[in-house]
Amino acid sequence: MRIVRTIFWTAVVVVLGLFSVANWQPVEVRIWEGLVLETRLPALVISAFLLGLVPMWALYRATRWRLGRRITNLESLLAAQNPSPPLATSTQLEAASTPDSSRA
Repeated sequence: MRIVRTIFWTAVVVVLGLFSVANWQPVEVRIWEGLVLETRLPALVISAFLLGLVPMWALYRATRWRLGRRITNLESLLAAQNPSPPLATSTQLEAASTPDSSRA
């Protein structure tokens, strides 16, 4: 899964790099009536991308953290309520599976 993520982010960086090289021109962004921001087009596109990505990424990480804590808490509660029986060893399993010759 990590390789897919690496390939995806590499592709995004390459596409943004090619876009930046091809569109390196100034643009004017009118924020309010008297306030005009003059910036390069790639900076505007990358800023918009990050403005959408960062809050969703933070929400995703917070949700994973919260659910991970909840799962850990529930597992510890379950372990405290129902202590698991000791596992059988291989010699106990072999002894249980072999027929007893004295019963014949």
